[in-house]
Amino acid sequence: MPALIYFSSKSGNTQRFVSRLGLPASRISMDPDQHPAPLTPFVLICPTFADGEGRGAVPKPVIRFLNSPANRAQIIGVIGAGNRNFGETYALAGRIIAQKCNVPLLYTFELAGTDTDIARARAVLEKLGREQCSTAA
Repeated sequence: MPALIYFSSKSGNTQRFVSRLGLPASRISMDPDQHPAPLTPFVLICPTFADGEGRGAVPKPVIRFLNSPANRAQIIGVIGAGNRNFGETYALAGRIIAQKCNVPLLYTFELAGTDTDIARARAVLEKLGREQCSTAA
């Protein structure tokens, strides 16, 4: 299974989702000097913080983390979070990161996710892990 790296705001929704996945994960800190340094391929889990026009969708700590070429080189997929009440900007950060980093958007969930979201996200991550193993040189 790929490593997980996530960002969670004060609301803690993304952290609750990651905790319920029950998989090892590293958190991107608000402090740029405290970012994880991934040495293996990872999936990024990121909430959306867009205004009504979609501006500011990707949290600044995530932008700083991905501005590192070493970190960007290890990202293999994104799981996006958001609130469906915000329509077109739902999980926008995940879509933006996937496009900019040229990786797949693997899954999206609302707020802290449901039991179904947890099961589906785990299945996606397990499948990705099997694919990584079968394509390893």
